[in-house]
Amino acid sequence: MELSGKYGIVTGGGSGMGRAAALAMAREGATLLLVGRRLAPLEEVCNEIEALGGKAFAHSADVSVREEIQAAVAEAVRRFGRLDLAFNNAGGHADFKPIHQIPEEEAEWVIDLNFKATYWGVKYQFEAMAAGGGGVIVNNASIFGLKAMPGLSHYVASKFAVVGLTKAVALDGAKTRVRVNAVCPGGTHTPNFLKVTGGDAHAMDDIVPVGRIGQPAEVAEAVLWLMSPRAAYVTGAVLSVDGGMSCG
Repeated sequence: MELSGKYGIVTGGGSGMGRAAALAMAREGATLLLVGRRLAPLEEVCNEIEALGGKAFAHSADVSVREEIQAAVAEAVRRFGRLDLAFNNAGGHADFKPIHQIPEEEAEWVIDLNFKATYWGVKYQFEAMAAGGGGVIVNNASIFGLKAMPGLSHYVASKFAVVGLTKAVALDGAKTRVRVNAVCPGGTHTPNFLKVTGGDAHAMDDIVPVGRIGQPAEVAEAVLWLMSPRAAYVTGAVLSVDGGMSCG
């Protein structure tokens, strides 16, 4: 129960890596506010957590809208009295296209969801944690925050920005007991991965050194470690969880 007595927020908590991280955090004793656009999946995860003996609450918000992520963080503080943990997980992208073929509206959506949502989330989470004496923020970047991929210029740019944000805010938090780190998953078995690959869970197997994509629970374990007291001296770290893909 490494997170016993801690209160946290998870964005994109209704499925995939967000769901897995929420379950892992709750298993270790954290009480959570799960945030996402659709309430029903969040409530399902809350029910899973309660079945395990934990406690979680659902909050509907579009985290790509600054006022809504600000309100979500404020709701966590109002409900719990403080904020100790945050996993900024919400993200996604559409089909692969070269930059000149990406519609402006799609580019804005991808950048808003993958970078701006994280930026504003970190800002308001950091403020709450600094006021409460400390905390831990983990951002979900991507292997494409470490290396490029053709056809994903908007997504790659936004995830590189998340990595830079993580490192910069870690320095801001060094004197205020707020640790800030990031995980960089490779291909992971999530609804968005299956959507992009047309339902093929093995679409990337041949390019992953270990021969398979990751599972959400494997990313969740990395998030859990970064949040735990075992990582007390770790801040500004960018942890690859990609089966070796970033090595090439």
